[in-house]
Amino acid sequence: MPAKRASGKPKKAADTPRLLSGGNPQIAKGDGDAPVQAYIAAMPGWKSDMGRQLDTLIVRALPEVRKAVKWNSPFYGIEGRGWFLSFHCFTRYIKIAFFRGAALEPVPPVTSKDENTRYFHIHENDVLDEALFASWVRQASTLPGWTP
Repeated sequence: MPAKRASGKPKKAADTPRLLSGGNPQIAKGDGDAPVQAYIAAMPGWKSDMGRQLDTLIVRALPEVRKAVKWNSPFYGIEGRGWFLSFHCFTRYIKIAFFRGAALEPVPPVTSKDENTRYFHIHENDVLDEALFASWVRQASTLPGWTP
């Protein structure tokens, strides 16, 4: 007999997160690596591989990085200094937010309504400049982070 959810409905063999508009995974809010890895695994198509690459580069640049999922997006920060980076799935790209991106060199290319925040978009066939991205991560981690 199949296992049942609290609602009384049978569980699927593998419950998968629901994809919100633009294909962004709906992942429960939580601190640590596990919810971030669940988010990355649920990213659709090519975005999951890119999410793994981004996570690997961030951890390689900052082994002490703090992780969490908030508002259906992975967040990266430094304990006691707030969050410096987040990313989010859209239909055609992944949007990476550097919360103090205006202070990075070179400045990430996409502007924001917030004068401090800058974005970097990755599309399906883009080749990520790993050295530049790692440099942005290291720089961003030294700046005061965003605290909700």
